[in-house]
Amino acid sequence: MTGSIHWPTAVLVAGTLTLLWISWLLLRRSRRRGFLSEVDRATYATLHTASLASQHLADGLTPDAAERAGRHLLSILGAHAVSLSDTGGVLSWTGVGEHHRGVAFDLGDETRATGRTVVHGSTRITCDDDACPIRAAVTAPLVMDDLVVGTLSAWTEQPSPGLAKATEEVAAWVSSQLALAELARTRTRVMEAELRALRAQISPHFIYNSLAAIASFVRTDPDRARELLIDFADFTRYSLRSGGAFTTLAEELRNVERYLILEQARFGDRLQTSLLIAPEVLPVTVPYLAVQPLVENAVRHGLAGKEGIGRLTITAADRGPDAEISIEDDGIGADPQRIRTILDGAHATDSVGLGNVDARLRQVYGDEFGLVVETAPGAGTKVSFRVPKFAPGIHADG
Repeated sequence: MTGSIHWPTAVLVAGTLTLLWISWLLLRRSRRRGFLSEVDRATYATLHTASLASQHLADGLTPDAAERAGRHLLSILGAHAVSLSDTGGVLSWTGVGEHHRGVAFDLGDETRATGRTVVHGSTRITCDDDACPIRAAVTAPLVMDDLVVGTLSAWTEQPSPGLAKATEEVAAWVSSQLALAELARTRTRVMEAELRALRAQISPHFIYNSLAAIASFVRTDPDRARELLIDFADFTRYSLRSGGAFTTLAEELRNVERYLILEQARFGDRLQTSLLIAPEVLPVTVPYLAVQPLVENAVRHGLAGKEGIGRLTITAADRGPDAEISIEDDGIGADPQRIRTILDGAHATDSVGLGNVDARLRQVYGDEFGLVVETAPGAGTKVSFRVPKFAPGIHADG
């Protein structure tokens, strides 16, 4: 959508700016005059260390994630120790002076109550160990959806305004990573729900008609009946599989071929199909059940009600950074306003999976990768979409 910024993108941008600000603060604390390249070195070191920490924070605020991320956060802040807590207790302590861990949670009470960064001096932090360098701490909030979900504390010998600001900014960056992790979990849950809904929409009429067609060949052509039964079993096994949310275009098209074989057994010569597939896009990862529901929609709503021969063309083409998949039929067409209503989420049962596929494509890749539908009454229908050939974090399951 022109002029809009997706929320996850905004979080990433804010996180990057935060890290640059942190690197500048740390540079002020340790910069030596005369070495202009120190800015580049400090920026690179901070961003690299943060990227290592973000890999662990992707799991959310768990004890294991906090323990693993804490090592990198300690390196960024340059404190004597770093601790991470949630609203129930201390999750991790990294660095020296772990005997202070027992007071770390209580020290965060004010921060959890107010959402503000608090500097604690020697009046709050005492130690009988003369060799222990910890005499102060800075505690900053970890915030998600305006709620404090935990705290980050940097433990040091002498607090400074620079460390206080750096701890606050690192905590803000950690908060953004936790928000992205929650967004990813939410997206996964939504996609799983969408897939369950799509599986539930597998047409009972298609199952009944397929079995009826197979039965009609049992006496006249038992070999074909056997082949069709295998195709039906493979089709249902793929469509009802318990695997993940992604597959390869090759696997998706293989299931489409099974579906079309079963439909041609029913329609005979009335259904003519063509597949125009660029071999280089076959390994591309696509959302599971992204193509077959669109083909079923073309047969069921476009061609089944047409007199005479109906033609269906499936195309997969290489478009530079993207793969473009289109399903075109010369059937009865549809009212464009009705299609817009379906894509907006209404009357989803009127069109097998059309709204479902569109919603999942937008969830995964962004609004610019939704379905494009060209249709008019009596003019057939063409449905197309693009997927990036390479998308970070997205890969075929299994």
